[in-house]
Amino acid sequence: MSAALQWIVNATPPPGEASLHPFGQPFDLGQLPGGVAQAIWRGTDLGQAGQSVVSSGWAALDAQLPGGGWPCNALTELLQPQPSLCEWRLLSPALAGLAAGGGHILLVGPPKRPHAPGLVQLGITEKSVVWIAADTPAERLWCTEQLVKANPRGGAILAWLPQARAEQLRRLQVHAQTCDCPVFLFRPEAAQLDASPAPLRVLATLGPDWTLQVHLLKRKGALLDGPIVLPSVPGTLASVLTPRLMRPSQLLAKTEAANDPALGRAIDRRRQRQLAAH
Repeated sequence: MSAALQWIVNATPPPGEASLHPFGQPFDLGQLPGGVAQAIWRGTDLGQAGQSVVSSGWAALDAQLPGGGWPCNALTELLQPQPSLCEWRLLSPALAGLAAGGGHILLVGPPKRPHAPGLVQLGITEKSVVWIAADTPAERLWCTEQLVKANPRGGAILAWLPQARAEQLRRLQVHAQTCDCPVFLFRPEAAQLDASPAPLRVLATLGPDWTLQVHLLKRKGALLDGPIVLPSVPGTLASVLTPRLMRPSQLLAKTEAANDPALGRAIDRRRQRQLAAH
């Protein structure tokens, strides 16, 4: 029994006072021993991970993740509209740091052959990547479970499990509690409608102007309204793209305005209002 539960069981109310009741008066946490009070988490607060975390490499994202990064000792589900769309751009800062520290990035059943030169551009050396070509869903699930149980320290496990069932994920989550590295499971966007034992669930989609939009579907803490927008230019394109190409949405708007005079006049009026406001 945890210390908090043991203290509550053994505690007795002061003479003349009624016993504590969940629907009675709010309980003063100041009455609890220091260690017990610190262990209590309110659902409206952002949880602090009780285990170690790995920084995501994005300050805006770390600020919204419990503990300030991707959790170890737990599953992280990354949902996306299609495979190989967002995972490398989102995870590469964290994976590059792990690889630089000598850790191995273990890939289970990626839908596409890893592109070594592209990974190098992201800061992930070829020698730090281990690709396990598991073809069937059963093979991918078995390989993932064996890796999680082996507890590879210093690296990360990335597994593509689009067809995993809830009971299979629960089994992986149990094993992940003793795994000291981040475990990422990649699943389709439609899986957000299904229950999952993963403490952290993230939906990543592509946004306009080379951005990533990250929705925190599940975390230890209050719900987050709206996505976290991360500026993310793939690979080394930032060094070759002109300022105009860094914002392609503006180019598209100008093209559409040129083809539609009424739309062009509306855009001009909006710009005039914006300039007047400043």
